[in-house]
Amino acid sequence: MGRFKMKSDISKDICTVLITGAGGAATPAMIELLRKKKYRVIGVDSDPFAIGLYVADKGYVIPGGMSPDFLPVIRNICRKESVRAIVPLVDEELISSFELEQDGIIVLLPKQEFVAMCLDKFVLMKRLNAVGISVPETKLVTEGCTGIRFPVIVKPRRGRGSRGIGIVDSEESLNSFLKASPHAPNELLIQEYIEGTEYTVSVVVWRDGEVQSVVPKEIILKKGITRIAVTRRNPKIESLCIKIQKQLNADGPFNVQLRVDALSGEPFIFEINPRFSTSISLTIASGIDELGGLMSQALYGRNSEKFGNWQPGIVMIRKTVDEFMSESDFHFLKTKIVERVK
Repeated sequence: MGRFKMKSDISKDICTVLITGAGGAATPAMIELLRKKKYRVIGVDSDPFAIGLYVADKGYVIPGGMSPDFLPVIRNICRKESVRAIVPLVDEELISSFELEQDGIIVLLPKQEFVAMCLDKFVLMKRLNAVGISVPETKLVTEGCTGIRFPVIVKPRRGRGSRGIGIVDSEESLNSFLKASPHAPNELLIQEYIEGTEYTVSVVVWRDGEVQSVVPKEIILKKGITRIAVTRRNPKIESLCIKIQKQLNADGPFNVQLRVDALSGEPFIFEINPRFSTSISLTIASGIDELGGLMSQALYGRNSEKFGNWQPGIVMIRKTVDEFMSESDFHFLKTKIVERVK
């Protein structure tokens, strides 16, 4: 079964799971789901006010994923709290998290080679194109934009969300964008803009490579992250995601982002997130608990949980919810948070 081995001696009632990016849009709901399944959940984030720190059984304020202190701090937390599995949700933390496998901790991510490829968007586009999967024309800024028609998308070679991304419609506006960008030219991509409907797709894969479920979600509104989306049956997209898994030997949870060309109807992949995505809550609401299911399979074996069918036409509207409590209750919640652990 690869990196995930069945551990029959683990009691789910006392199993501790660590989840990073506690301030993420979907993380509080993920923490609550795991707690309902009787896991003890440790939330970590670099922001002391990340809401997931307060939702988890215990929270830690940690260095950012790019800090050299990130891995030693996470390792110390895992040892102190007897963590059996970690769910990394922040791109900058993914590669470092694999080091925890040396401590016998399950890292709920795809294979490291697949993760590394997906984090470099230029390498990913070249690889997908080489195996016959349609992608937008993509070049490094240093290669120029010859052969790509405006408008084009300019984005960092490495990055998450919509940070540092812009749509430009002329060479003049492109030059202005590049001058204002904090990224070096060899760290920026120019990508053909595909006019059409955008999808974000949850792909649930076991370690043996079996695709257990593919859930396409049509994006209705996106502002940095998906705000409104609906689950859609789309056999062409589902087949394409299965092809991606086979061609790239992918496993674990990953999320495919694509646009369906308005003229040809052909889907073009423009990004793959090698982790659970921020739209995971919609996947779960449609009937596929990819977090709880893969966690159970990783800890207790392949047959511990089966994925069933999912329901199309389920709409997610992401909103901010205010929660009110007494000041004393708030201070009690804060006692669960350990700041800047060494």
